[in-house]
Amino acid sequence: MRSAASYAWRLLAVGAVVYVAFMVLGRFQLIAIAVFLALVVTSVLRPVTELLVRWLPRALAVAVAVVGSLLLLLALLALVGGSVAGESHRLATEFSGGVEQIRRWLEGPPLRIAHNTLTGLQGKITSFLTSHRATLISSALSGASRAVEVVTGAALALFCSLFFVYSGGRFWSWFLAQIPESARSPWDLAGRAAWNTFAGYTRGIIIVAATNAVLVGIALTVLRVPLALPLTLLEFFAAFIPLIGSPIALSVATVVALAGRGPITAAIVVVLIVVVGEIEGHVLQPLVMSWAVRLHPVVVAVSVIAGSIVGGVIGAVVAVPMVSVAWSVVGALRSRPPAARRP
Repeated sequence: MRSAASYAWRLLAVGAVVYVAFMVLGRFQLIAIAVFLALVVTSVLRPVTELLVRWLPRALAVAVAVVGSLLLLLALLALVGGSVAGESHRLATEFSGGVEQIRRWLEGPPLRIAHNTLTGLQGKITSFLTSHRATLISSALSGASRAVEVVTGAALALFCSLFFVYSGGRFWSWFLAQIPESARSPWDLAGRAAWNTFAGYTRGIIIVAATNAVLVGIALTVLRVPLALPLTLLEFFAAFIPLIGSPIALSVATVVALAGRGPITAAIVVVLIVVVGEIEGHVLQPLVMSWAVRLHPVVVAVSVIAGSIVGGVIGAVVAVPMVSVAWSVVGALRSRPPAARRP
């Protein structure tokens, strides 16, 4: 009972600290997300910078790496925007025909939904949009303010990433200097284990997402699905949410394929969902993520669902790397030599 009680109050104390930390992060959500993005950018661009330092001064190498990656991202977004603008008219025409084809399919066997039911559903949707026009306009205006927050967070992330890439080691040395000398060794060990795991996970998930996007892009292009390039980019970003991100993105591609190319193409895209999931789960994840902490699929699934409940899409994205980092820190501290531990 004494041992159980001692563990219980310690767990309660740790839980209270974690709760307060999450409350603070929730109040400063924009700053927390910006710093997280800066760490992601740092983990990707730090190896590139170290490579450029062999021929360029460090400040110039950091500028080339950051500005070059930013220009590449803007060029990709411009390419996607041009693709959407170029195919918008054709997609609208195909979508109208596809919706009519879907309606006929629903009215036929095996579903045999009555025509009046579908017409009434369309009328209800139209009346809903008409009656809630003010709400939709206010939502659009709040979306505009959210866009300002996104731009602010992106600017802060870019600003922080410049300094993290340039002198991240100095930041860590300064932080260790603020800790009592007796506690510096475990903090340094835990911090390095956390960073190695986070950087390895980030690079690995980018490779997995890029591979999934290439496979999906080739398949959608061969099937002549409308908006293949934007859907490929959606697949890339959705793959950052393990297990569920890629199927959700391909479900959107299935709807577009059903409306634009018909049920046969949509069925092929459904098969593509299964194939990409098998490749990601049984080939890419074990092969690419070998340098990062590998978690059991049950732990990954629970982490993603819990993160989505707490923080929505952002929580689902950051849940798995946070759990991986925590598990890596615990393993590093438990594997310390006994002489390095305090008596």
